[in-house]
Amino acid sequence: MYRKPVIIYNPFAGRVSQSRGLLERTIDILATQGIRATPVGTHGPNTAAALAQEQIEQGADLILALGGDGTVNEVANGMVHSGVPLGILPAGTANVLAHEMRSRLELHRIAEDLPGAVPTRVSVGRVKAGDGTSRYFLLMAGIGLDAQIVYDLNPGFKAFAGKLAYYLGGIAQIAKPLAPFRATVDGQSYEATFALVTNVRNYGGDFEIAREASLLSDRFEVVLFDAKHSIQYLPYLLGMMFGQVTRLPGVRSLAASRVNCEPLEAGPVPLQVDGEYCGRLPVSIEIVPEALTLLLPLRFLEREQAYLAAPATA
Repeated sequence: MYRKPVIIYNPFAGRVSQSRGLLERTIDILATQGIRATPVGTHGPNTAAALAQEQIEQGADLILALGGDGTVNEVANGMVHSGVPLGILPAGTANVLAHEMRSRLELHRIAEDLPGAVPTRVSVGRVKAGDGTSRYFLLMAGIGLDAQIVYDLNPGFKAFAGKLAYYLGGIAQIAKPLAPFRATVDGQSYEATFALVTNVRNYGGDFEIAREASLLSDRFEVVLFDAKHSIQYLPYLLGMMFGQVTRLPGVRSLAASRVNCEPLEAGPVPLQVDGEYCGRLPVSIEIVPEALTLLLPLRFLEREQAYLAAPATA
């Protein structure tokens, strides 16, 4: 059992700020499972990574991230290449990682299941900007249309409306022109207006786009959309709802370990990482194999292992 577990939580995450006593109840449930965790709150945006590093240096042997996908991303950035496991306590808007792992989204259920979760080394993505700065991601990087939606999103409205804010943000992009960019995928170049470079199949908590992706794989799935106008994405939305978007004309799905993206016009092309705005092109994105220890539900782990083994044994 863990000797010094720590919960790094975002006090402003939707469910944490809106549900009084949620943190305390979660701590109590973990204690009944033998995990006596110390809570450590973030001080604002971009502080969770430093907190995670600090707690590991002070002897933490388990870090639990309580918040949304953005909080999880920040915590993970402070834990890459350490041997300390990361556990997820979803309390955000989309909770994509929890959906991917087929976790029960009720915090008390997840807390009850944590002792049975399996520490597993997983790959992460690394985004390098033109200025030399870099950032890791567990889930995905989005370039173009979805990053523009994230960039335009009002944080207060997001906190109030939840996922609806993203849908309304997407509607607001209709009839707007899209900035094209060049995506070079393992040396092969393509033109696109939206690219998804992902470790997971789930997108936004409600859809699956990249049907071949896996947290256990050492390659991304890269999905490229070459529609020239945002209104052309309406059929793609229907395809996402039925899990068939990669079969539609104008959509290409590739497995890759490295992607370089650069704008084709003078205007900026935005980038989002794990649902948070992360700057503009040009960027390079590469896979970092077995970079992080993640607590995975046993059923999910077995399913993913069987999925990855299937092509080799078919």
